[in-house]
Amino acid sequence: MKYALATIISLFLAAPVAAQDVGTPPPVGGEVETIEEEGGLSGSVTDESAWEDLSIAIPGFATDRNQPTPASSGGTSALGKELARVITADLKNNGLFRPTGPDALPQPGFPQITAPAFSTWSGRSAEMLVHGYVKAGSDGRLTVGCYLYDVALQDELARAGWVVPPADWRRAAHKCADLVYSRLTGESPFFDSRIAYIAETGPKDNRTKRLAIMDSDGANHRFITTGRSKALTPRYSPNYKQLLYLSYTDENPRIYVYDIGTGRQRLITQSSNPTFAPRWSPDGKWILYSMAVGGNTDIYRVSAQGGPSVRLTDTPGIDIGGSYSPDGRRIVFESDRSGSQQIYVMNADGSRQKRLSFFGGRAATPEWSPRGDQIAFTHITGDFRVAVMNPQGGGRRYLTNSWQDEAPTWSPNGRIVQFFRTERNSGRTSLWQVDLTGDNERRLPTPVDASDPAWGPVLP
Repeated sequence: MKYALATIISLFLAAPVAAQDVGTPPPVGGEVETIEEEGGLSGSVTDESAWEDLSIAIPGFATDRNQPTPASSGGTSALGKELARVITADLKNNGLFRPTGPDALPQPGFPQITAPAFSTWSGRSAEMLVHGYVKAGSDGRLTVGCYLYDVALQDELARAGWVVPPADWRRAAHKCADLVYSRLTGESPFFDSRIAYIAETGPKDNRTKRLAIMDSDGANHRFITTGRSKALTPRYSPNYKQLLYLSYTDENPRIYVYDIGTGRQRLITQSSNPTFAPRWSPDGKWILYSMAVGGNTDIYRVSAQGGPSVRLTDTPGIDIGGSYSPDGRRIVFESDRSGSQQIYVMNADGSRQKRLSFFGGRAATPEWSPRGDQIAFTHITGDFRVAVMNPQGGGRRYLTNSWQDEAPTWSPNGRIVQFFRTERNSGRTSLWQVDLTGDNERRLPTPVDASDPAWGPVLP
């Protein structure tokens, strides 16, 4: 078997350095190598029009011999089942497939990974089959292989493999799920990604708010800040190396950029004036934020390296929540210049400002889709509901129907919207997500209450 090294990714090359209000940086990770067997991809999807109903069998990943690994107390045999469980959960939670996981399926042997017993799987009404293996190398790293088969055609559709440190075994599972999702839907993937959010604890009127990150499925949760200063509105940088967020120290708002690899953070702006909602430009060179001066809140732009700010809006009232279009040429934001919160759009230099929302009620927290074809926002008509509209202001559709859902953020492929929900009376908050159909709503697990999610891009 011949392998070709495609990419090497360095993660969390930690060099912990003390910084204001910053806790322990994320733990040391390692490298993820993508390997691809000679011959590449082959085959075709059986029926592209019916992919929403595809049943997928995902038995436990096989191993050539059970070897000890820090990734699992049961060795590589037990880890093989855990890999299949993660892939099953990924594919199940987006509502597009009917996956069956390893606990309800026979365990294939190692030789069957490249020579499936198709009659076994057709007898179980499986249309697609995911096979895989896991092996532990002499250096402790894991090699994980992933194969997608069309059961009816008895054909291989895709294959890929990865070499990961034991701590990153779940990333290999997410990459396999991404491979299956992309091959069967033709869409870009999103499982191997991370989410930043605000972790909340304490009483309703005195909440401690800490910056936290986790995997896209809620695993590998980590706190980034200690909670001595209140953290708000995090956003991943486009290259995944930094986190942008707002911190209140001594009641003064400061915008910081936290370097995930080193644990250091840089001050971008600080002011005695209220400051809100920092956001990256798509190229990572600029940061939008809002600041209230003399009772008038406008949107400003500052270099990601710091320096003087440029005011982009200059109207009476509150202009806030700027979000760039994917090409960086336009900015969507909310403003109450008409007398109530509504959604507006302008060019990136602040010119040609115009209102988009004309459907009654109030509209807030707009976020442009990575595809560029939708804008998610909070529609307020008594209750707070997450909705989408096109960039011309038409085609409004509700995605949620609860008491208080707000602050939508997009999955990297623009197909899932994540938001936070506040419980009536208690004020407790939690993270949820829903797909663009408005179906398949589910709650993401977090160790404490959570708000203001920000979904980062797919990991490189």
